[in-house]
Amino acid sequence: MVTAHETFWGLRLRRTLAGDGSAPVLVLVEGFAGTGKSSLVRELTTLPEAARATCLRWACGESAAPPTLPADGPVLLAVEDVHRAGAEESALLRRLLEHPRPGLAAVLTYRPEELAAPGLPLGTPPPRYPPGLTVLRHRVRPWSADEVRQVAAAALGERCTQEAVARLHERSGGVAQIVADLLAVLRDSTRLRCTAVDVDAGGVPVRLAELSLGRTAALLPEHRPIVWAAAVLGEPVGRDELVTVSGLGRSLGRQALLAALAGAALIESAEGYGLPVPLAAVAVHESVPGPVRQEVHGRAANVLAHRQPVPWAALARHHRAGGRIRGWLRAIEQAAREAAEFGRHQEAIGLLEETLATPAVPPQTRARLAPILARSAVVGLRSDQTVQVLTQIVEDAALPAAARGELRLDLGLLLCNQVGMSDKGWRELERAAAELRDARPDLSARAMSALAMPYWPNSSFDIHRAWLEDAASAAADSGDEVVRTAVAANRAGLAMSCGDPQAWELVRKLPTDSPDPRCRLHAARGLCNAADAALWLGHHGRAEELLTEGLELSGKSGAPYTKHTALGARLLLEWVTGRWAGLAERCETFVTATADMPVISADARMVRGLLALAQGEWGSALSWLSGANASSRDHAAPPLAAATSGALIRLSLARQELTGAAAEARDAWAKVKRKGVWVWAADLAPWAVEAMARTGDPEAARAVIADFTAGLEGRDAPGAEAAVTWSRAALAEAEGRWLDAVPLYREAAAAYAALPRPYAQALTTEAAGRCALAAGAADAEGHVLDADKAQAVADLTACTRQFTDLGAVWDAARARALLRSHQPAKEARPPGRPSYGDRLSPREREVAELAGTGLTNREIATTLHLSPRTVEQHVARAMRKLGTTSRQHLAKMLDEAVLPESLNEAANSG
Repeated sequence: MVTAHETFWGLRLRRTLAGDGSAPVLVLVEGFAGTGKSSLVRELTTLPEAARATCLRWACGESAAPPTLPADGPVLLAVEDVHRAGAEESALLRRLLEHPRPGLAAVLTYRPEELAAPGLPLGTPPPRYPPGLTVLRHRVRPWSADEVRQVAAAALGERCTQEAVARLHERSGGVAQIVADLLAVLRDSTRLRCTAVDVDAGGVPVRLAELSLGRTAALLPEHRPIVWAAAVLGEPVGRDELVTVSGLGRSLGRQALLAALAGAALIESAEGYGLPVPLAAVAVHESVPGPVRQEVHGRAANVLAHRQPVPWAALARHHRAGGRIRGWLRAIEQAAREAAEFGRHQEAIGLLEETLATPAVPPQTRARLAPILARSAVVGLRSDQTVQVLTQIVEDAALPAAARGELRLDLGLLLCNQVGMSDKGWRELERAAAELRDARPDLSARAMSALAMPYWPNSSFDIHRAWLEDAASAAADSGDEVVRTAVAANRAGLAMSCGDPQAWELVRKLPTDSPDPRCRLHAARGLCNAADAALWLGHHGRAEELLTEGLELSGKSGAPYTKHTALGARLLLEWVTGRWAGLAERCETFVTATADMPVISADARMVRGLLALAQGEWGSALSWLSGANASSRDHAAPPLAAATSGALIRLSLARQELTGAAAEARDAWAKVKRKGVWVWAADLAPWAVEAMARTGDPEAARAVIADFTAGLEGRDAPGAEAAVTWSRAALAEAEGRWLDAVPLYREAAAAYAALPRPYAQALTTEAAGRCALAAGAADAEGHVLDADKAQAVADLTACTRQFTDLGAVWDAARARALLRSHQPAKEARPPGRPSYGDRLSPREREVAELAGTGLTNREIATTLHLSPRTVEQHVARAMRKLGTTSRQHLAKMLDEAVLPESLNEAANSG
């Protein structure tokens, strides 16, 4: 938003107020009602130069007498609402401006639409400005979409969505006061997300309603229908269309339009004539008597029906409001088909949901419209109303079996994909496959193909493979290329998910350049699913390429659901490849945008939880991973469920809650065994092995490793292979076989470096150093070879740097503490404790960092191998040096603290 400080006229006005000898200046500030003219005047009075001048404010039309100007010195004269000035006030202003005194800086504000003489704020004849007076004009324009976004974000915070901002700008026309009034309503809402629906529900602000209705009422009764017609149309239109809809006839309609323009009830724009603000149409529309309003809508429908191309959605709205039910349904069907054909699926959903929820729709029409809604809903974003409508329709006994099966197919997909009700969705798809088997083998193949996808949580891989073979057979019999493409996409996804080496060739054969847009849509889905599966396998580079291609194709195909699943997978890819800068914010933004679609938001929620865990924000991590809004691990996609369980096991181990960690490990591993897709255990197995072994059950840990190893035979899954090595190392460490663990951890670290997966690489590198030092400490003679110790210290130094670069605060502090406890003798500190004065010591900073994340003193003590009492003392000293009494403020204030830069100095501090 441009301020007065940044304008040419603002600078000119400041020079006059500064008393630098500049000529007097007049600034005429014009703007429609509510655009912020008064705010501009208030801003002027806060200028530094205004503080040293005499500031006088005066609002025309009020009973108070105009202020008297002082005899000398700079003066800021701000006169508001000049369009309301009476004869005496206008005469006084003329005298002041025709004979301005030195040092006068005058600002006059007015509404141009309410001037008695257009363009002449002081009426006729215009004032005779003297040559020495600088006269400037400034038009206060409505806010842009970006300016509305800034204001809305400040008012609503994370609840503000792009959809809401767009609707705010559209409905308000960018008028500042209207935006502020709407935000005042939305700010008090308890909803987690503010959407376009919420903006519409906010209604018409009182100021706008009274202004619009007052201007309409000021017209002669015979002229008001021209404003009613504009309100019914709800968009700027040409003169002839507006007059026709008003029903006034050519001559009277012209008179009415001129009167409405003169009275500011309507305005002229490049697009035609309409209400000054789009939202004003709602207030005026509601004021029109019902029978009259219905007649006006009927005339509007007649006008729109002759446009080319026909605006079917608007035509449907006018037919319905005009009481023409058959015309409404015909137009709705045409509008929905057109929207779906051109990939505008959310538009089609919006049109059909409301229509099909209306009892007046005949059964035959419902049977035609419901499949359009279902097909759009499957590729669109979640809508609970769609689920309710389709659920009611499929239970209609009068519906033909084939039509019911087709709707049930899409309902099952919708329940599973967008709503997250996997069990109910599975049952609906099974029923759809049976109902369609004879009448529509092509659609039956689609249902079976959906059941073949391995992401269903409660069925085994063998069941999915059997469904895929049935689907392939039915697709071949159908002769339908679109269905064959759908099955091919799912075959590629199934093969990729389990690490089948043939999967890459199946993906390559997907018809991404098919002339049929329906085939391209399935190909886009196949690419995005394959990208997600490749990510879990550890093929990160290939996953990135598939995501890029899949996102591009899904965008061109109008498939927002597929696009959003790919965007979620990209967040997960950024996590595993170490692109953490800004990742937490990106995850939170994505979760907010997809809050009511748990399947889509699951990736972002898990990544956000993993980041919190690495940063020591354990309470936040637990909330993201298993809180009230997180996906249940019983219903989440199996790879996400396994990875989430791995993170929760690690959190329990860090908190020394070993029994809970082992219980989670056993339950999660049982689910992996039932599913049979072993590559998905890569983020679970190492932590499950550690939990079982540390709770005295090494045989269960060995069984996990044996199952995992056998399940990966013949699979192309480098990430899982690295996890097997890590799991073997974890078992060796838990059993005290440190010399066996060291080479296994280093082998795993090298494997993760090759993927690349830097965080896993750093964790296994740290473990290698830890075990090497532990082996030395346990040596019979209490020593370890200098070369081995040097390598261990090098490992710990490297992983500390890597953790720090990633932003893994907790991990970095833990690695530094271990490094410090085994610092080489040649780097040992001299006797005595170094003095840091008012600066934080490295140890105090470590403790403060972890305290600022929310860890308790006991949790910090466990991480840094200190006593809780020592941690308490370090926290107290850090808070004193940073000047805060709040642990929560520590993290924010650490950035300003002066710290030593040397790693050796950090290692040497006690």
